[in-house]
Amino acid sequence: MANNKSAEKRVRQIEKRTERNGAAKSRIKTLQKKAILAAGEGKNEEALKTFQEFSSAVDKAAKNNIFQKNKAANLKSRTNKAIKPS
Repeated sequence: MANNKSAEKRVRQIEKRTERNGAAKSRIKTLQKKAILAAGEGKNEEALKTFQEFSSAVDKAAKNNIFQKNKAANLKSRTNKAIKPS
């Protein structure tokens, strides 16, 4: 347990950030799945729209240091490759 006020505050901050980061990661995973699923069903327009939303969310997460920038680029690249018509 925390021994002083500043340590207690840090614990509270970490809890808030962990929750916020988890929500952002979960949203990104959901958008990625939606885009790939839509592309698999042949709904290219919906897949493209969802991919744009996904891409924006990933960029924001990278900007806020939730993801490292190379991981963000990797996620976008793999998702784009998966939804492109063959």
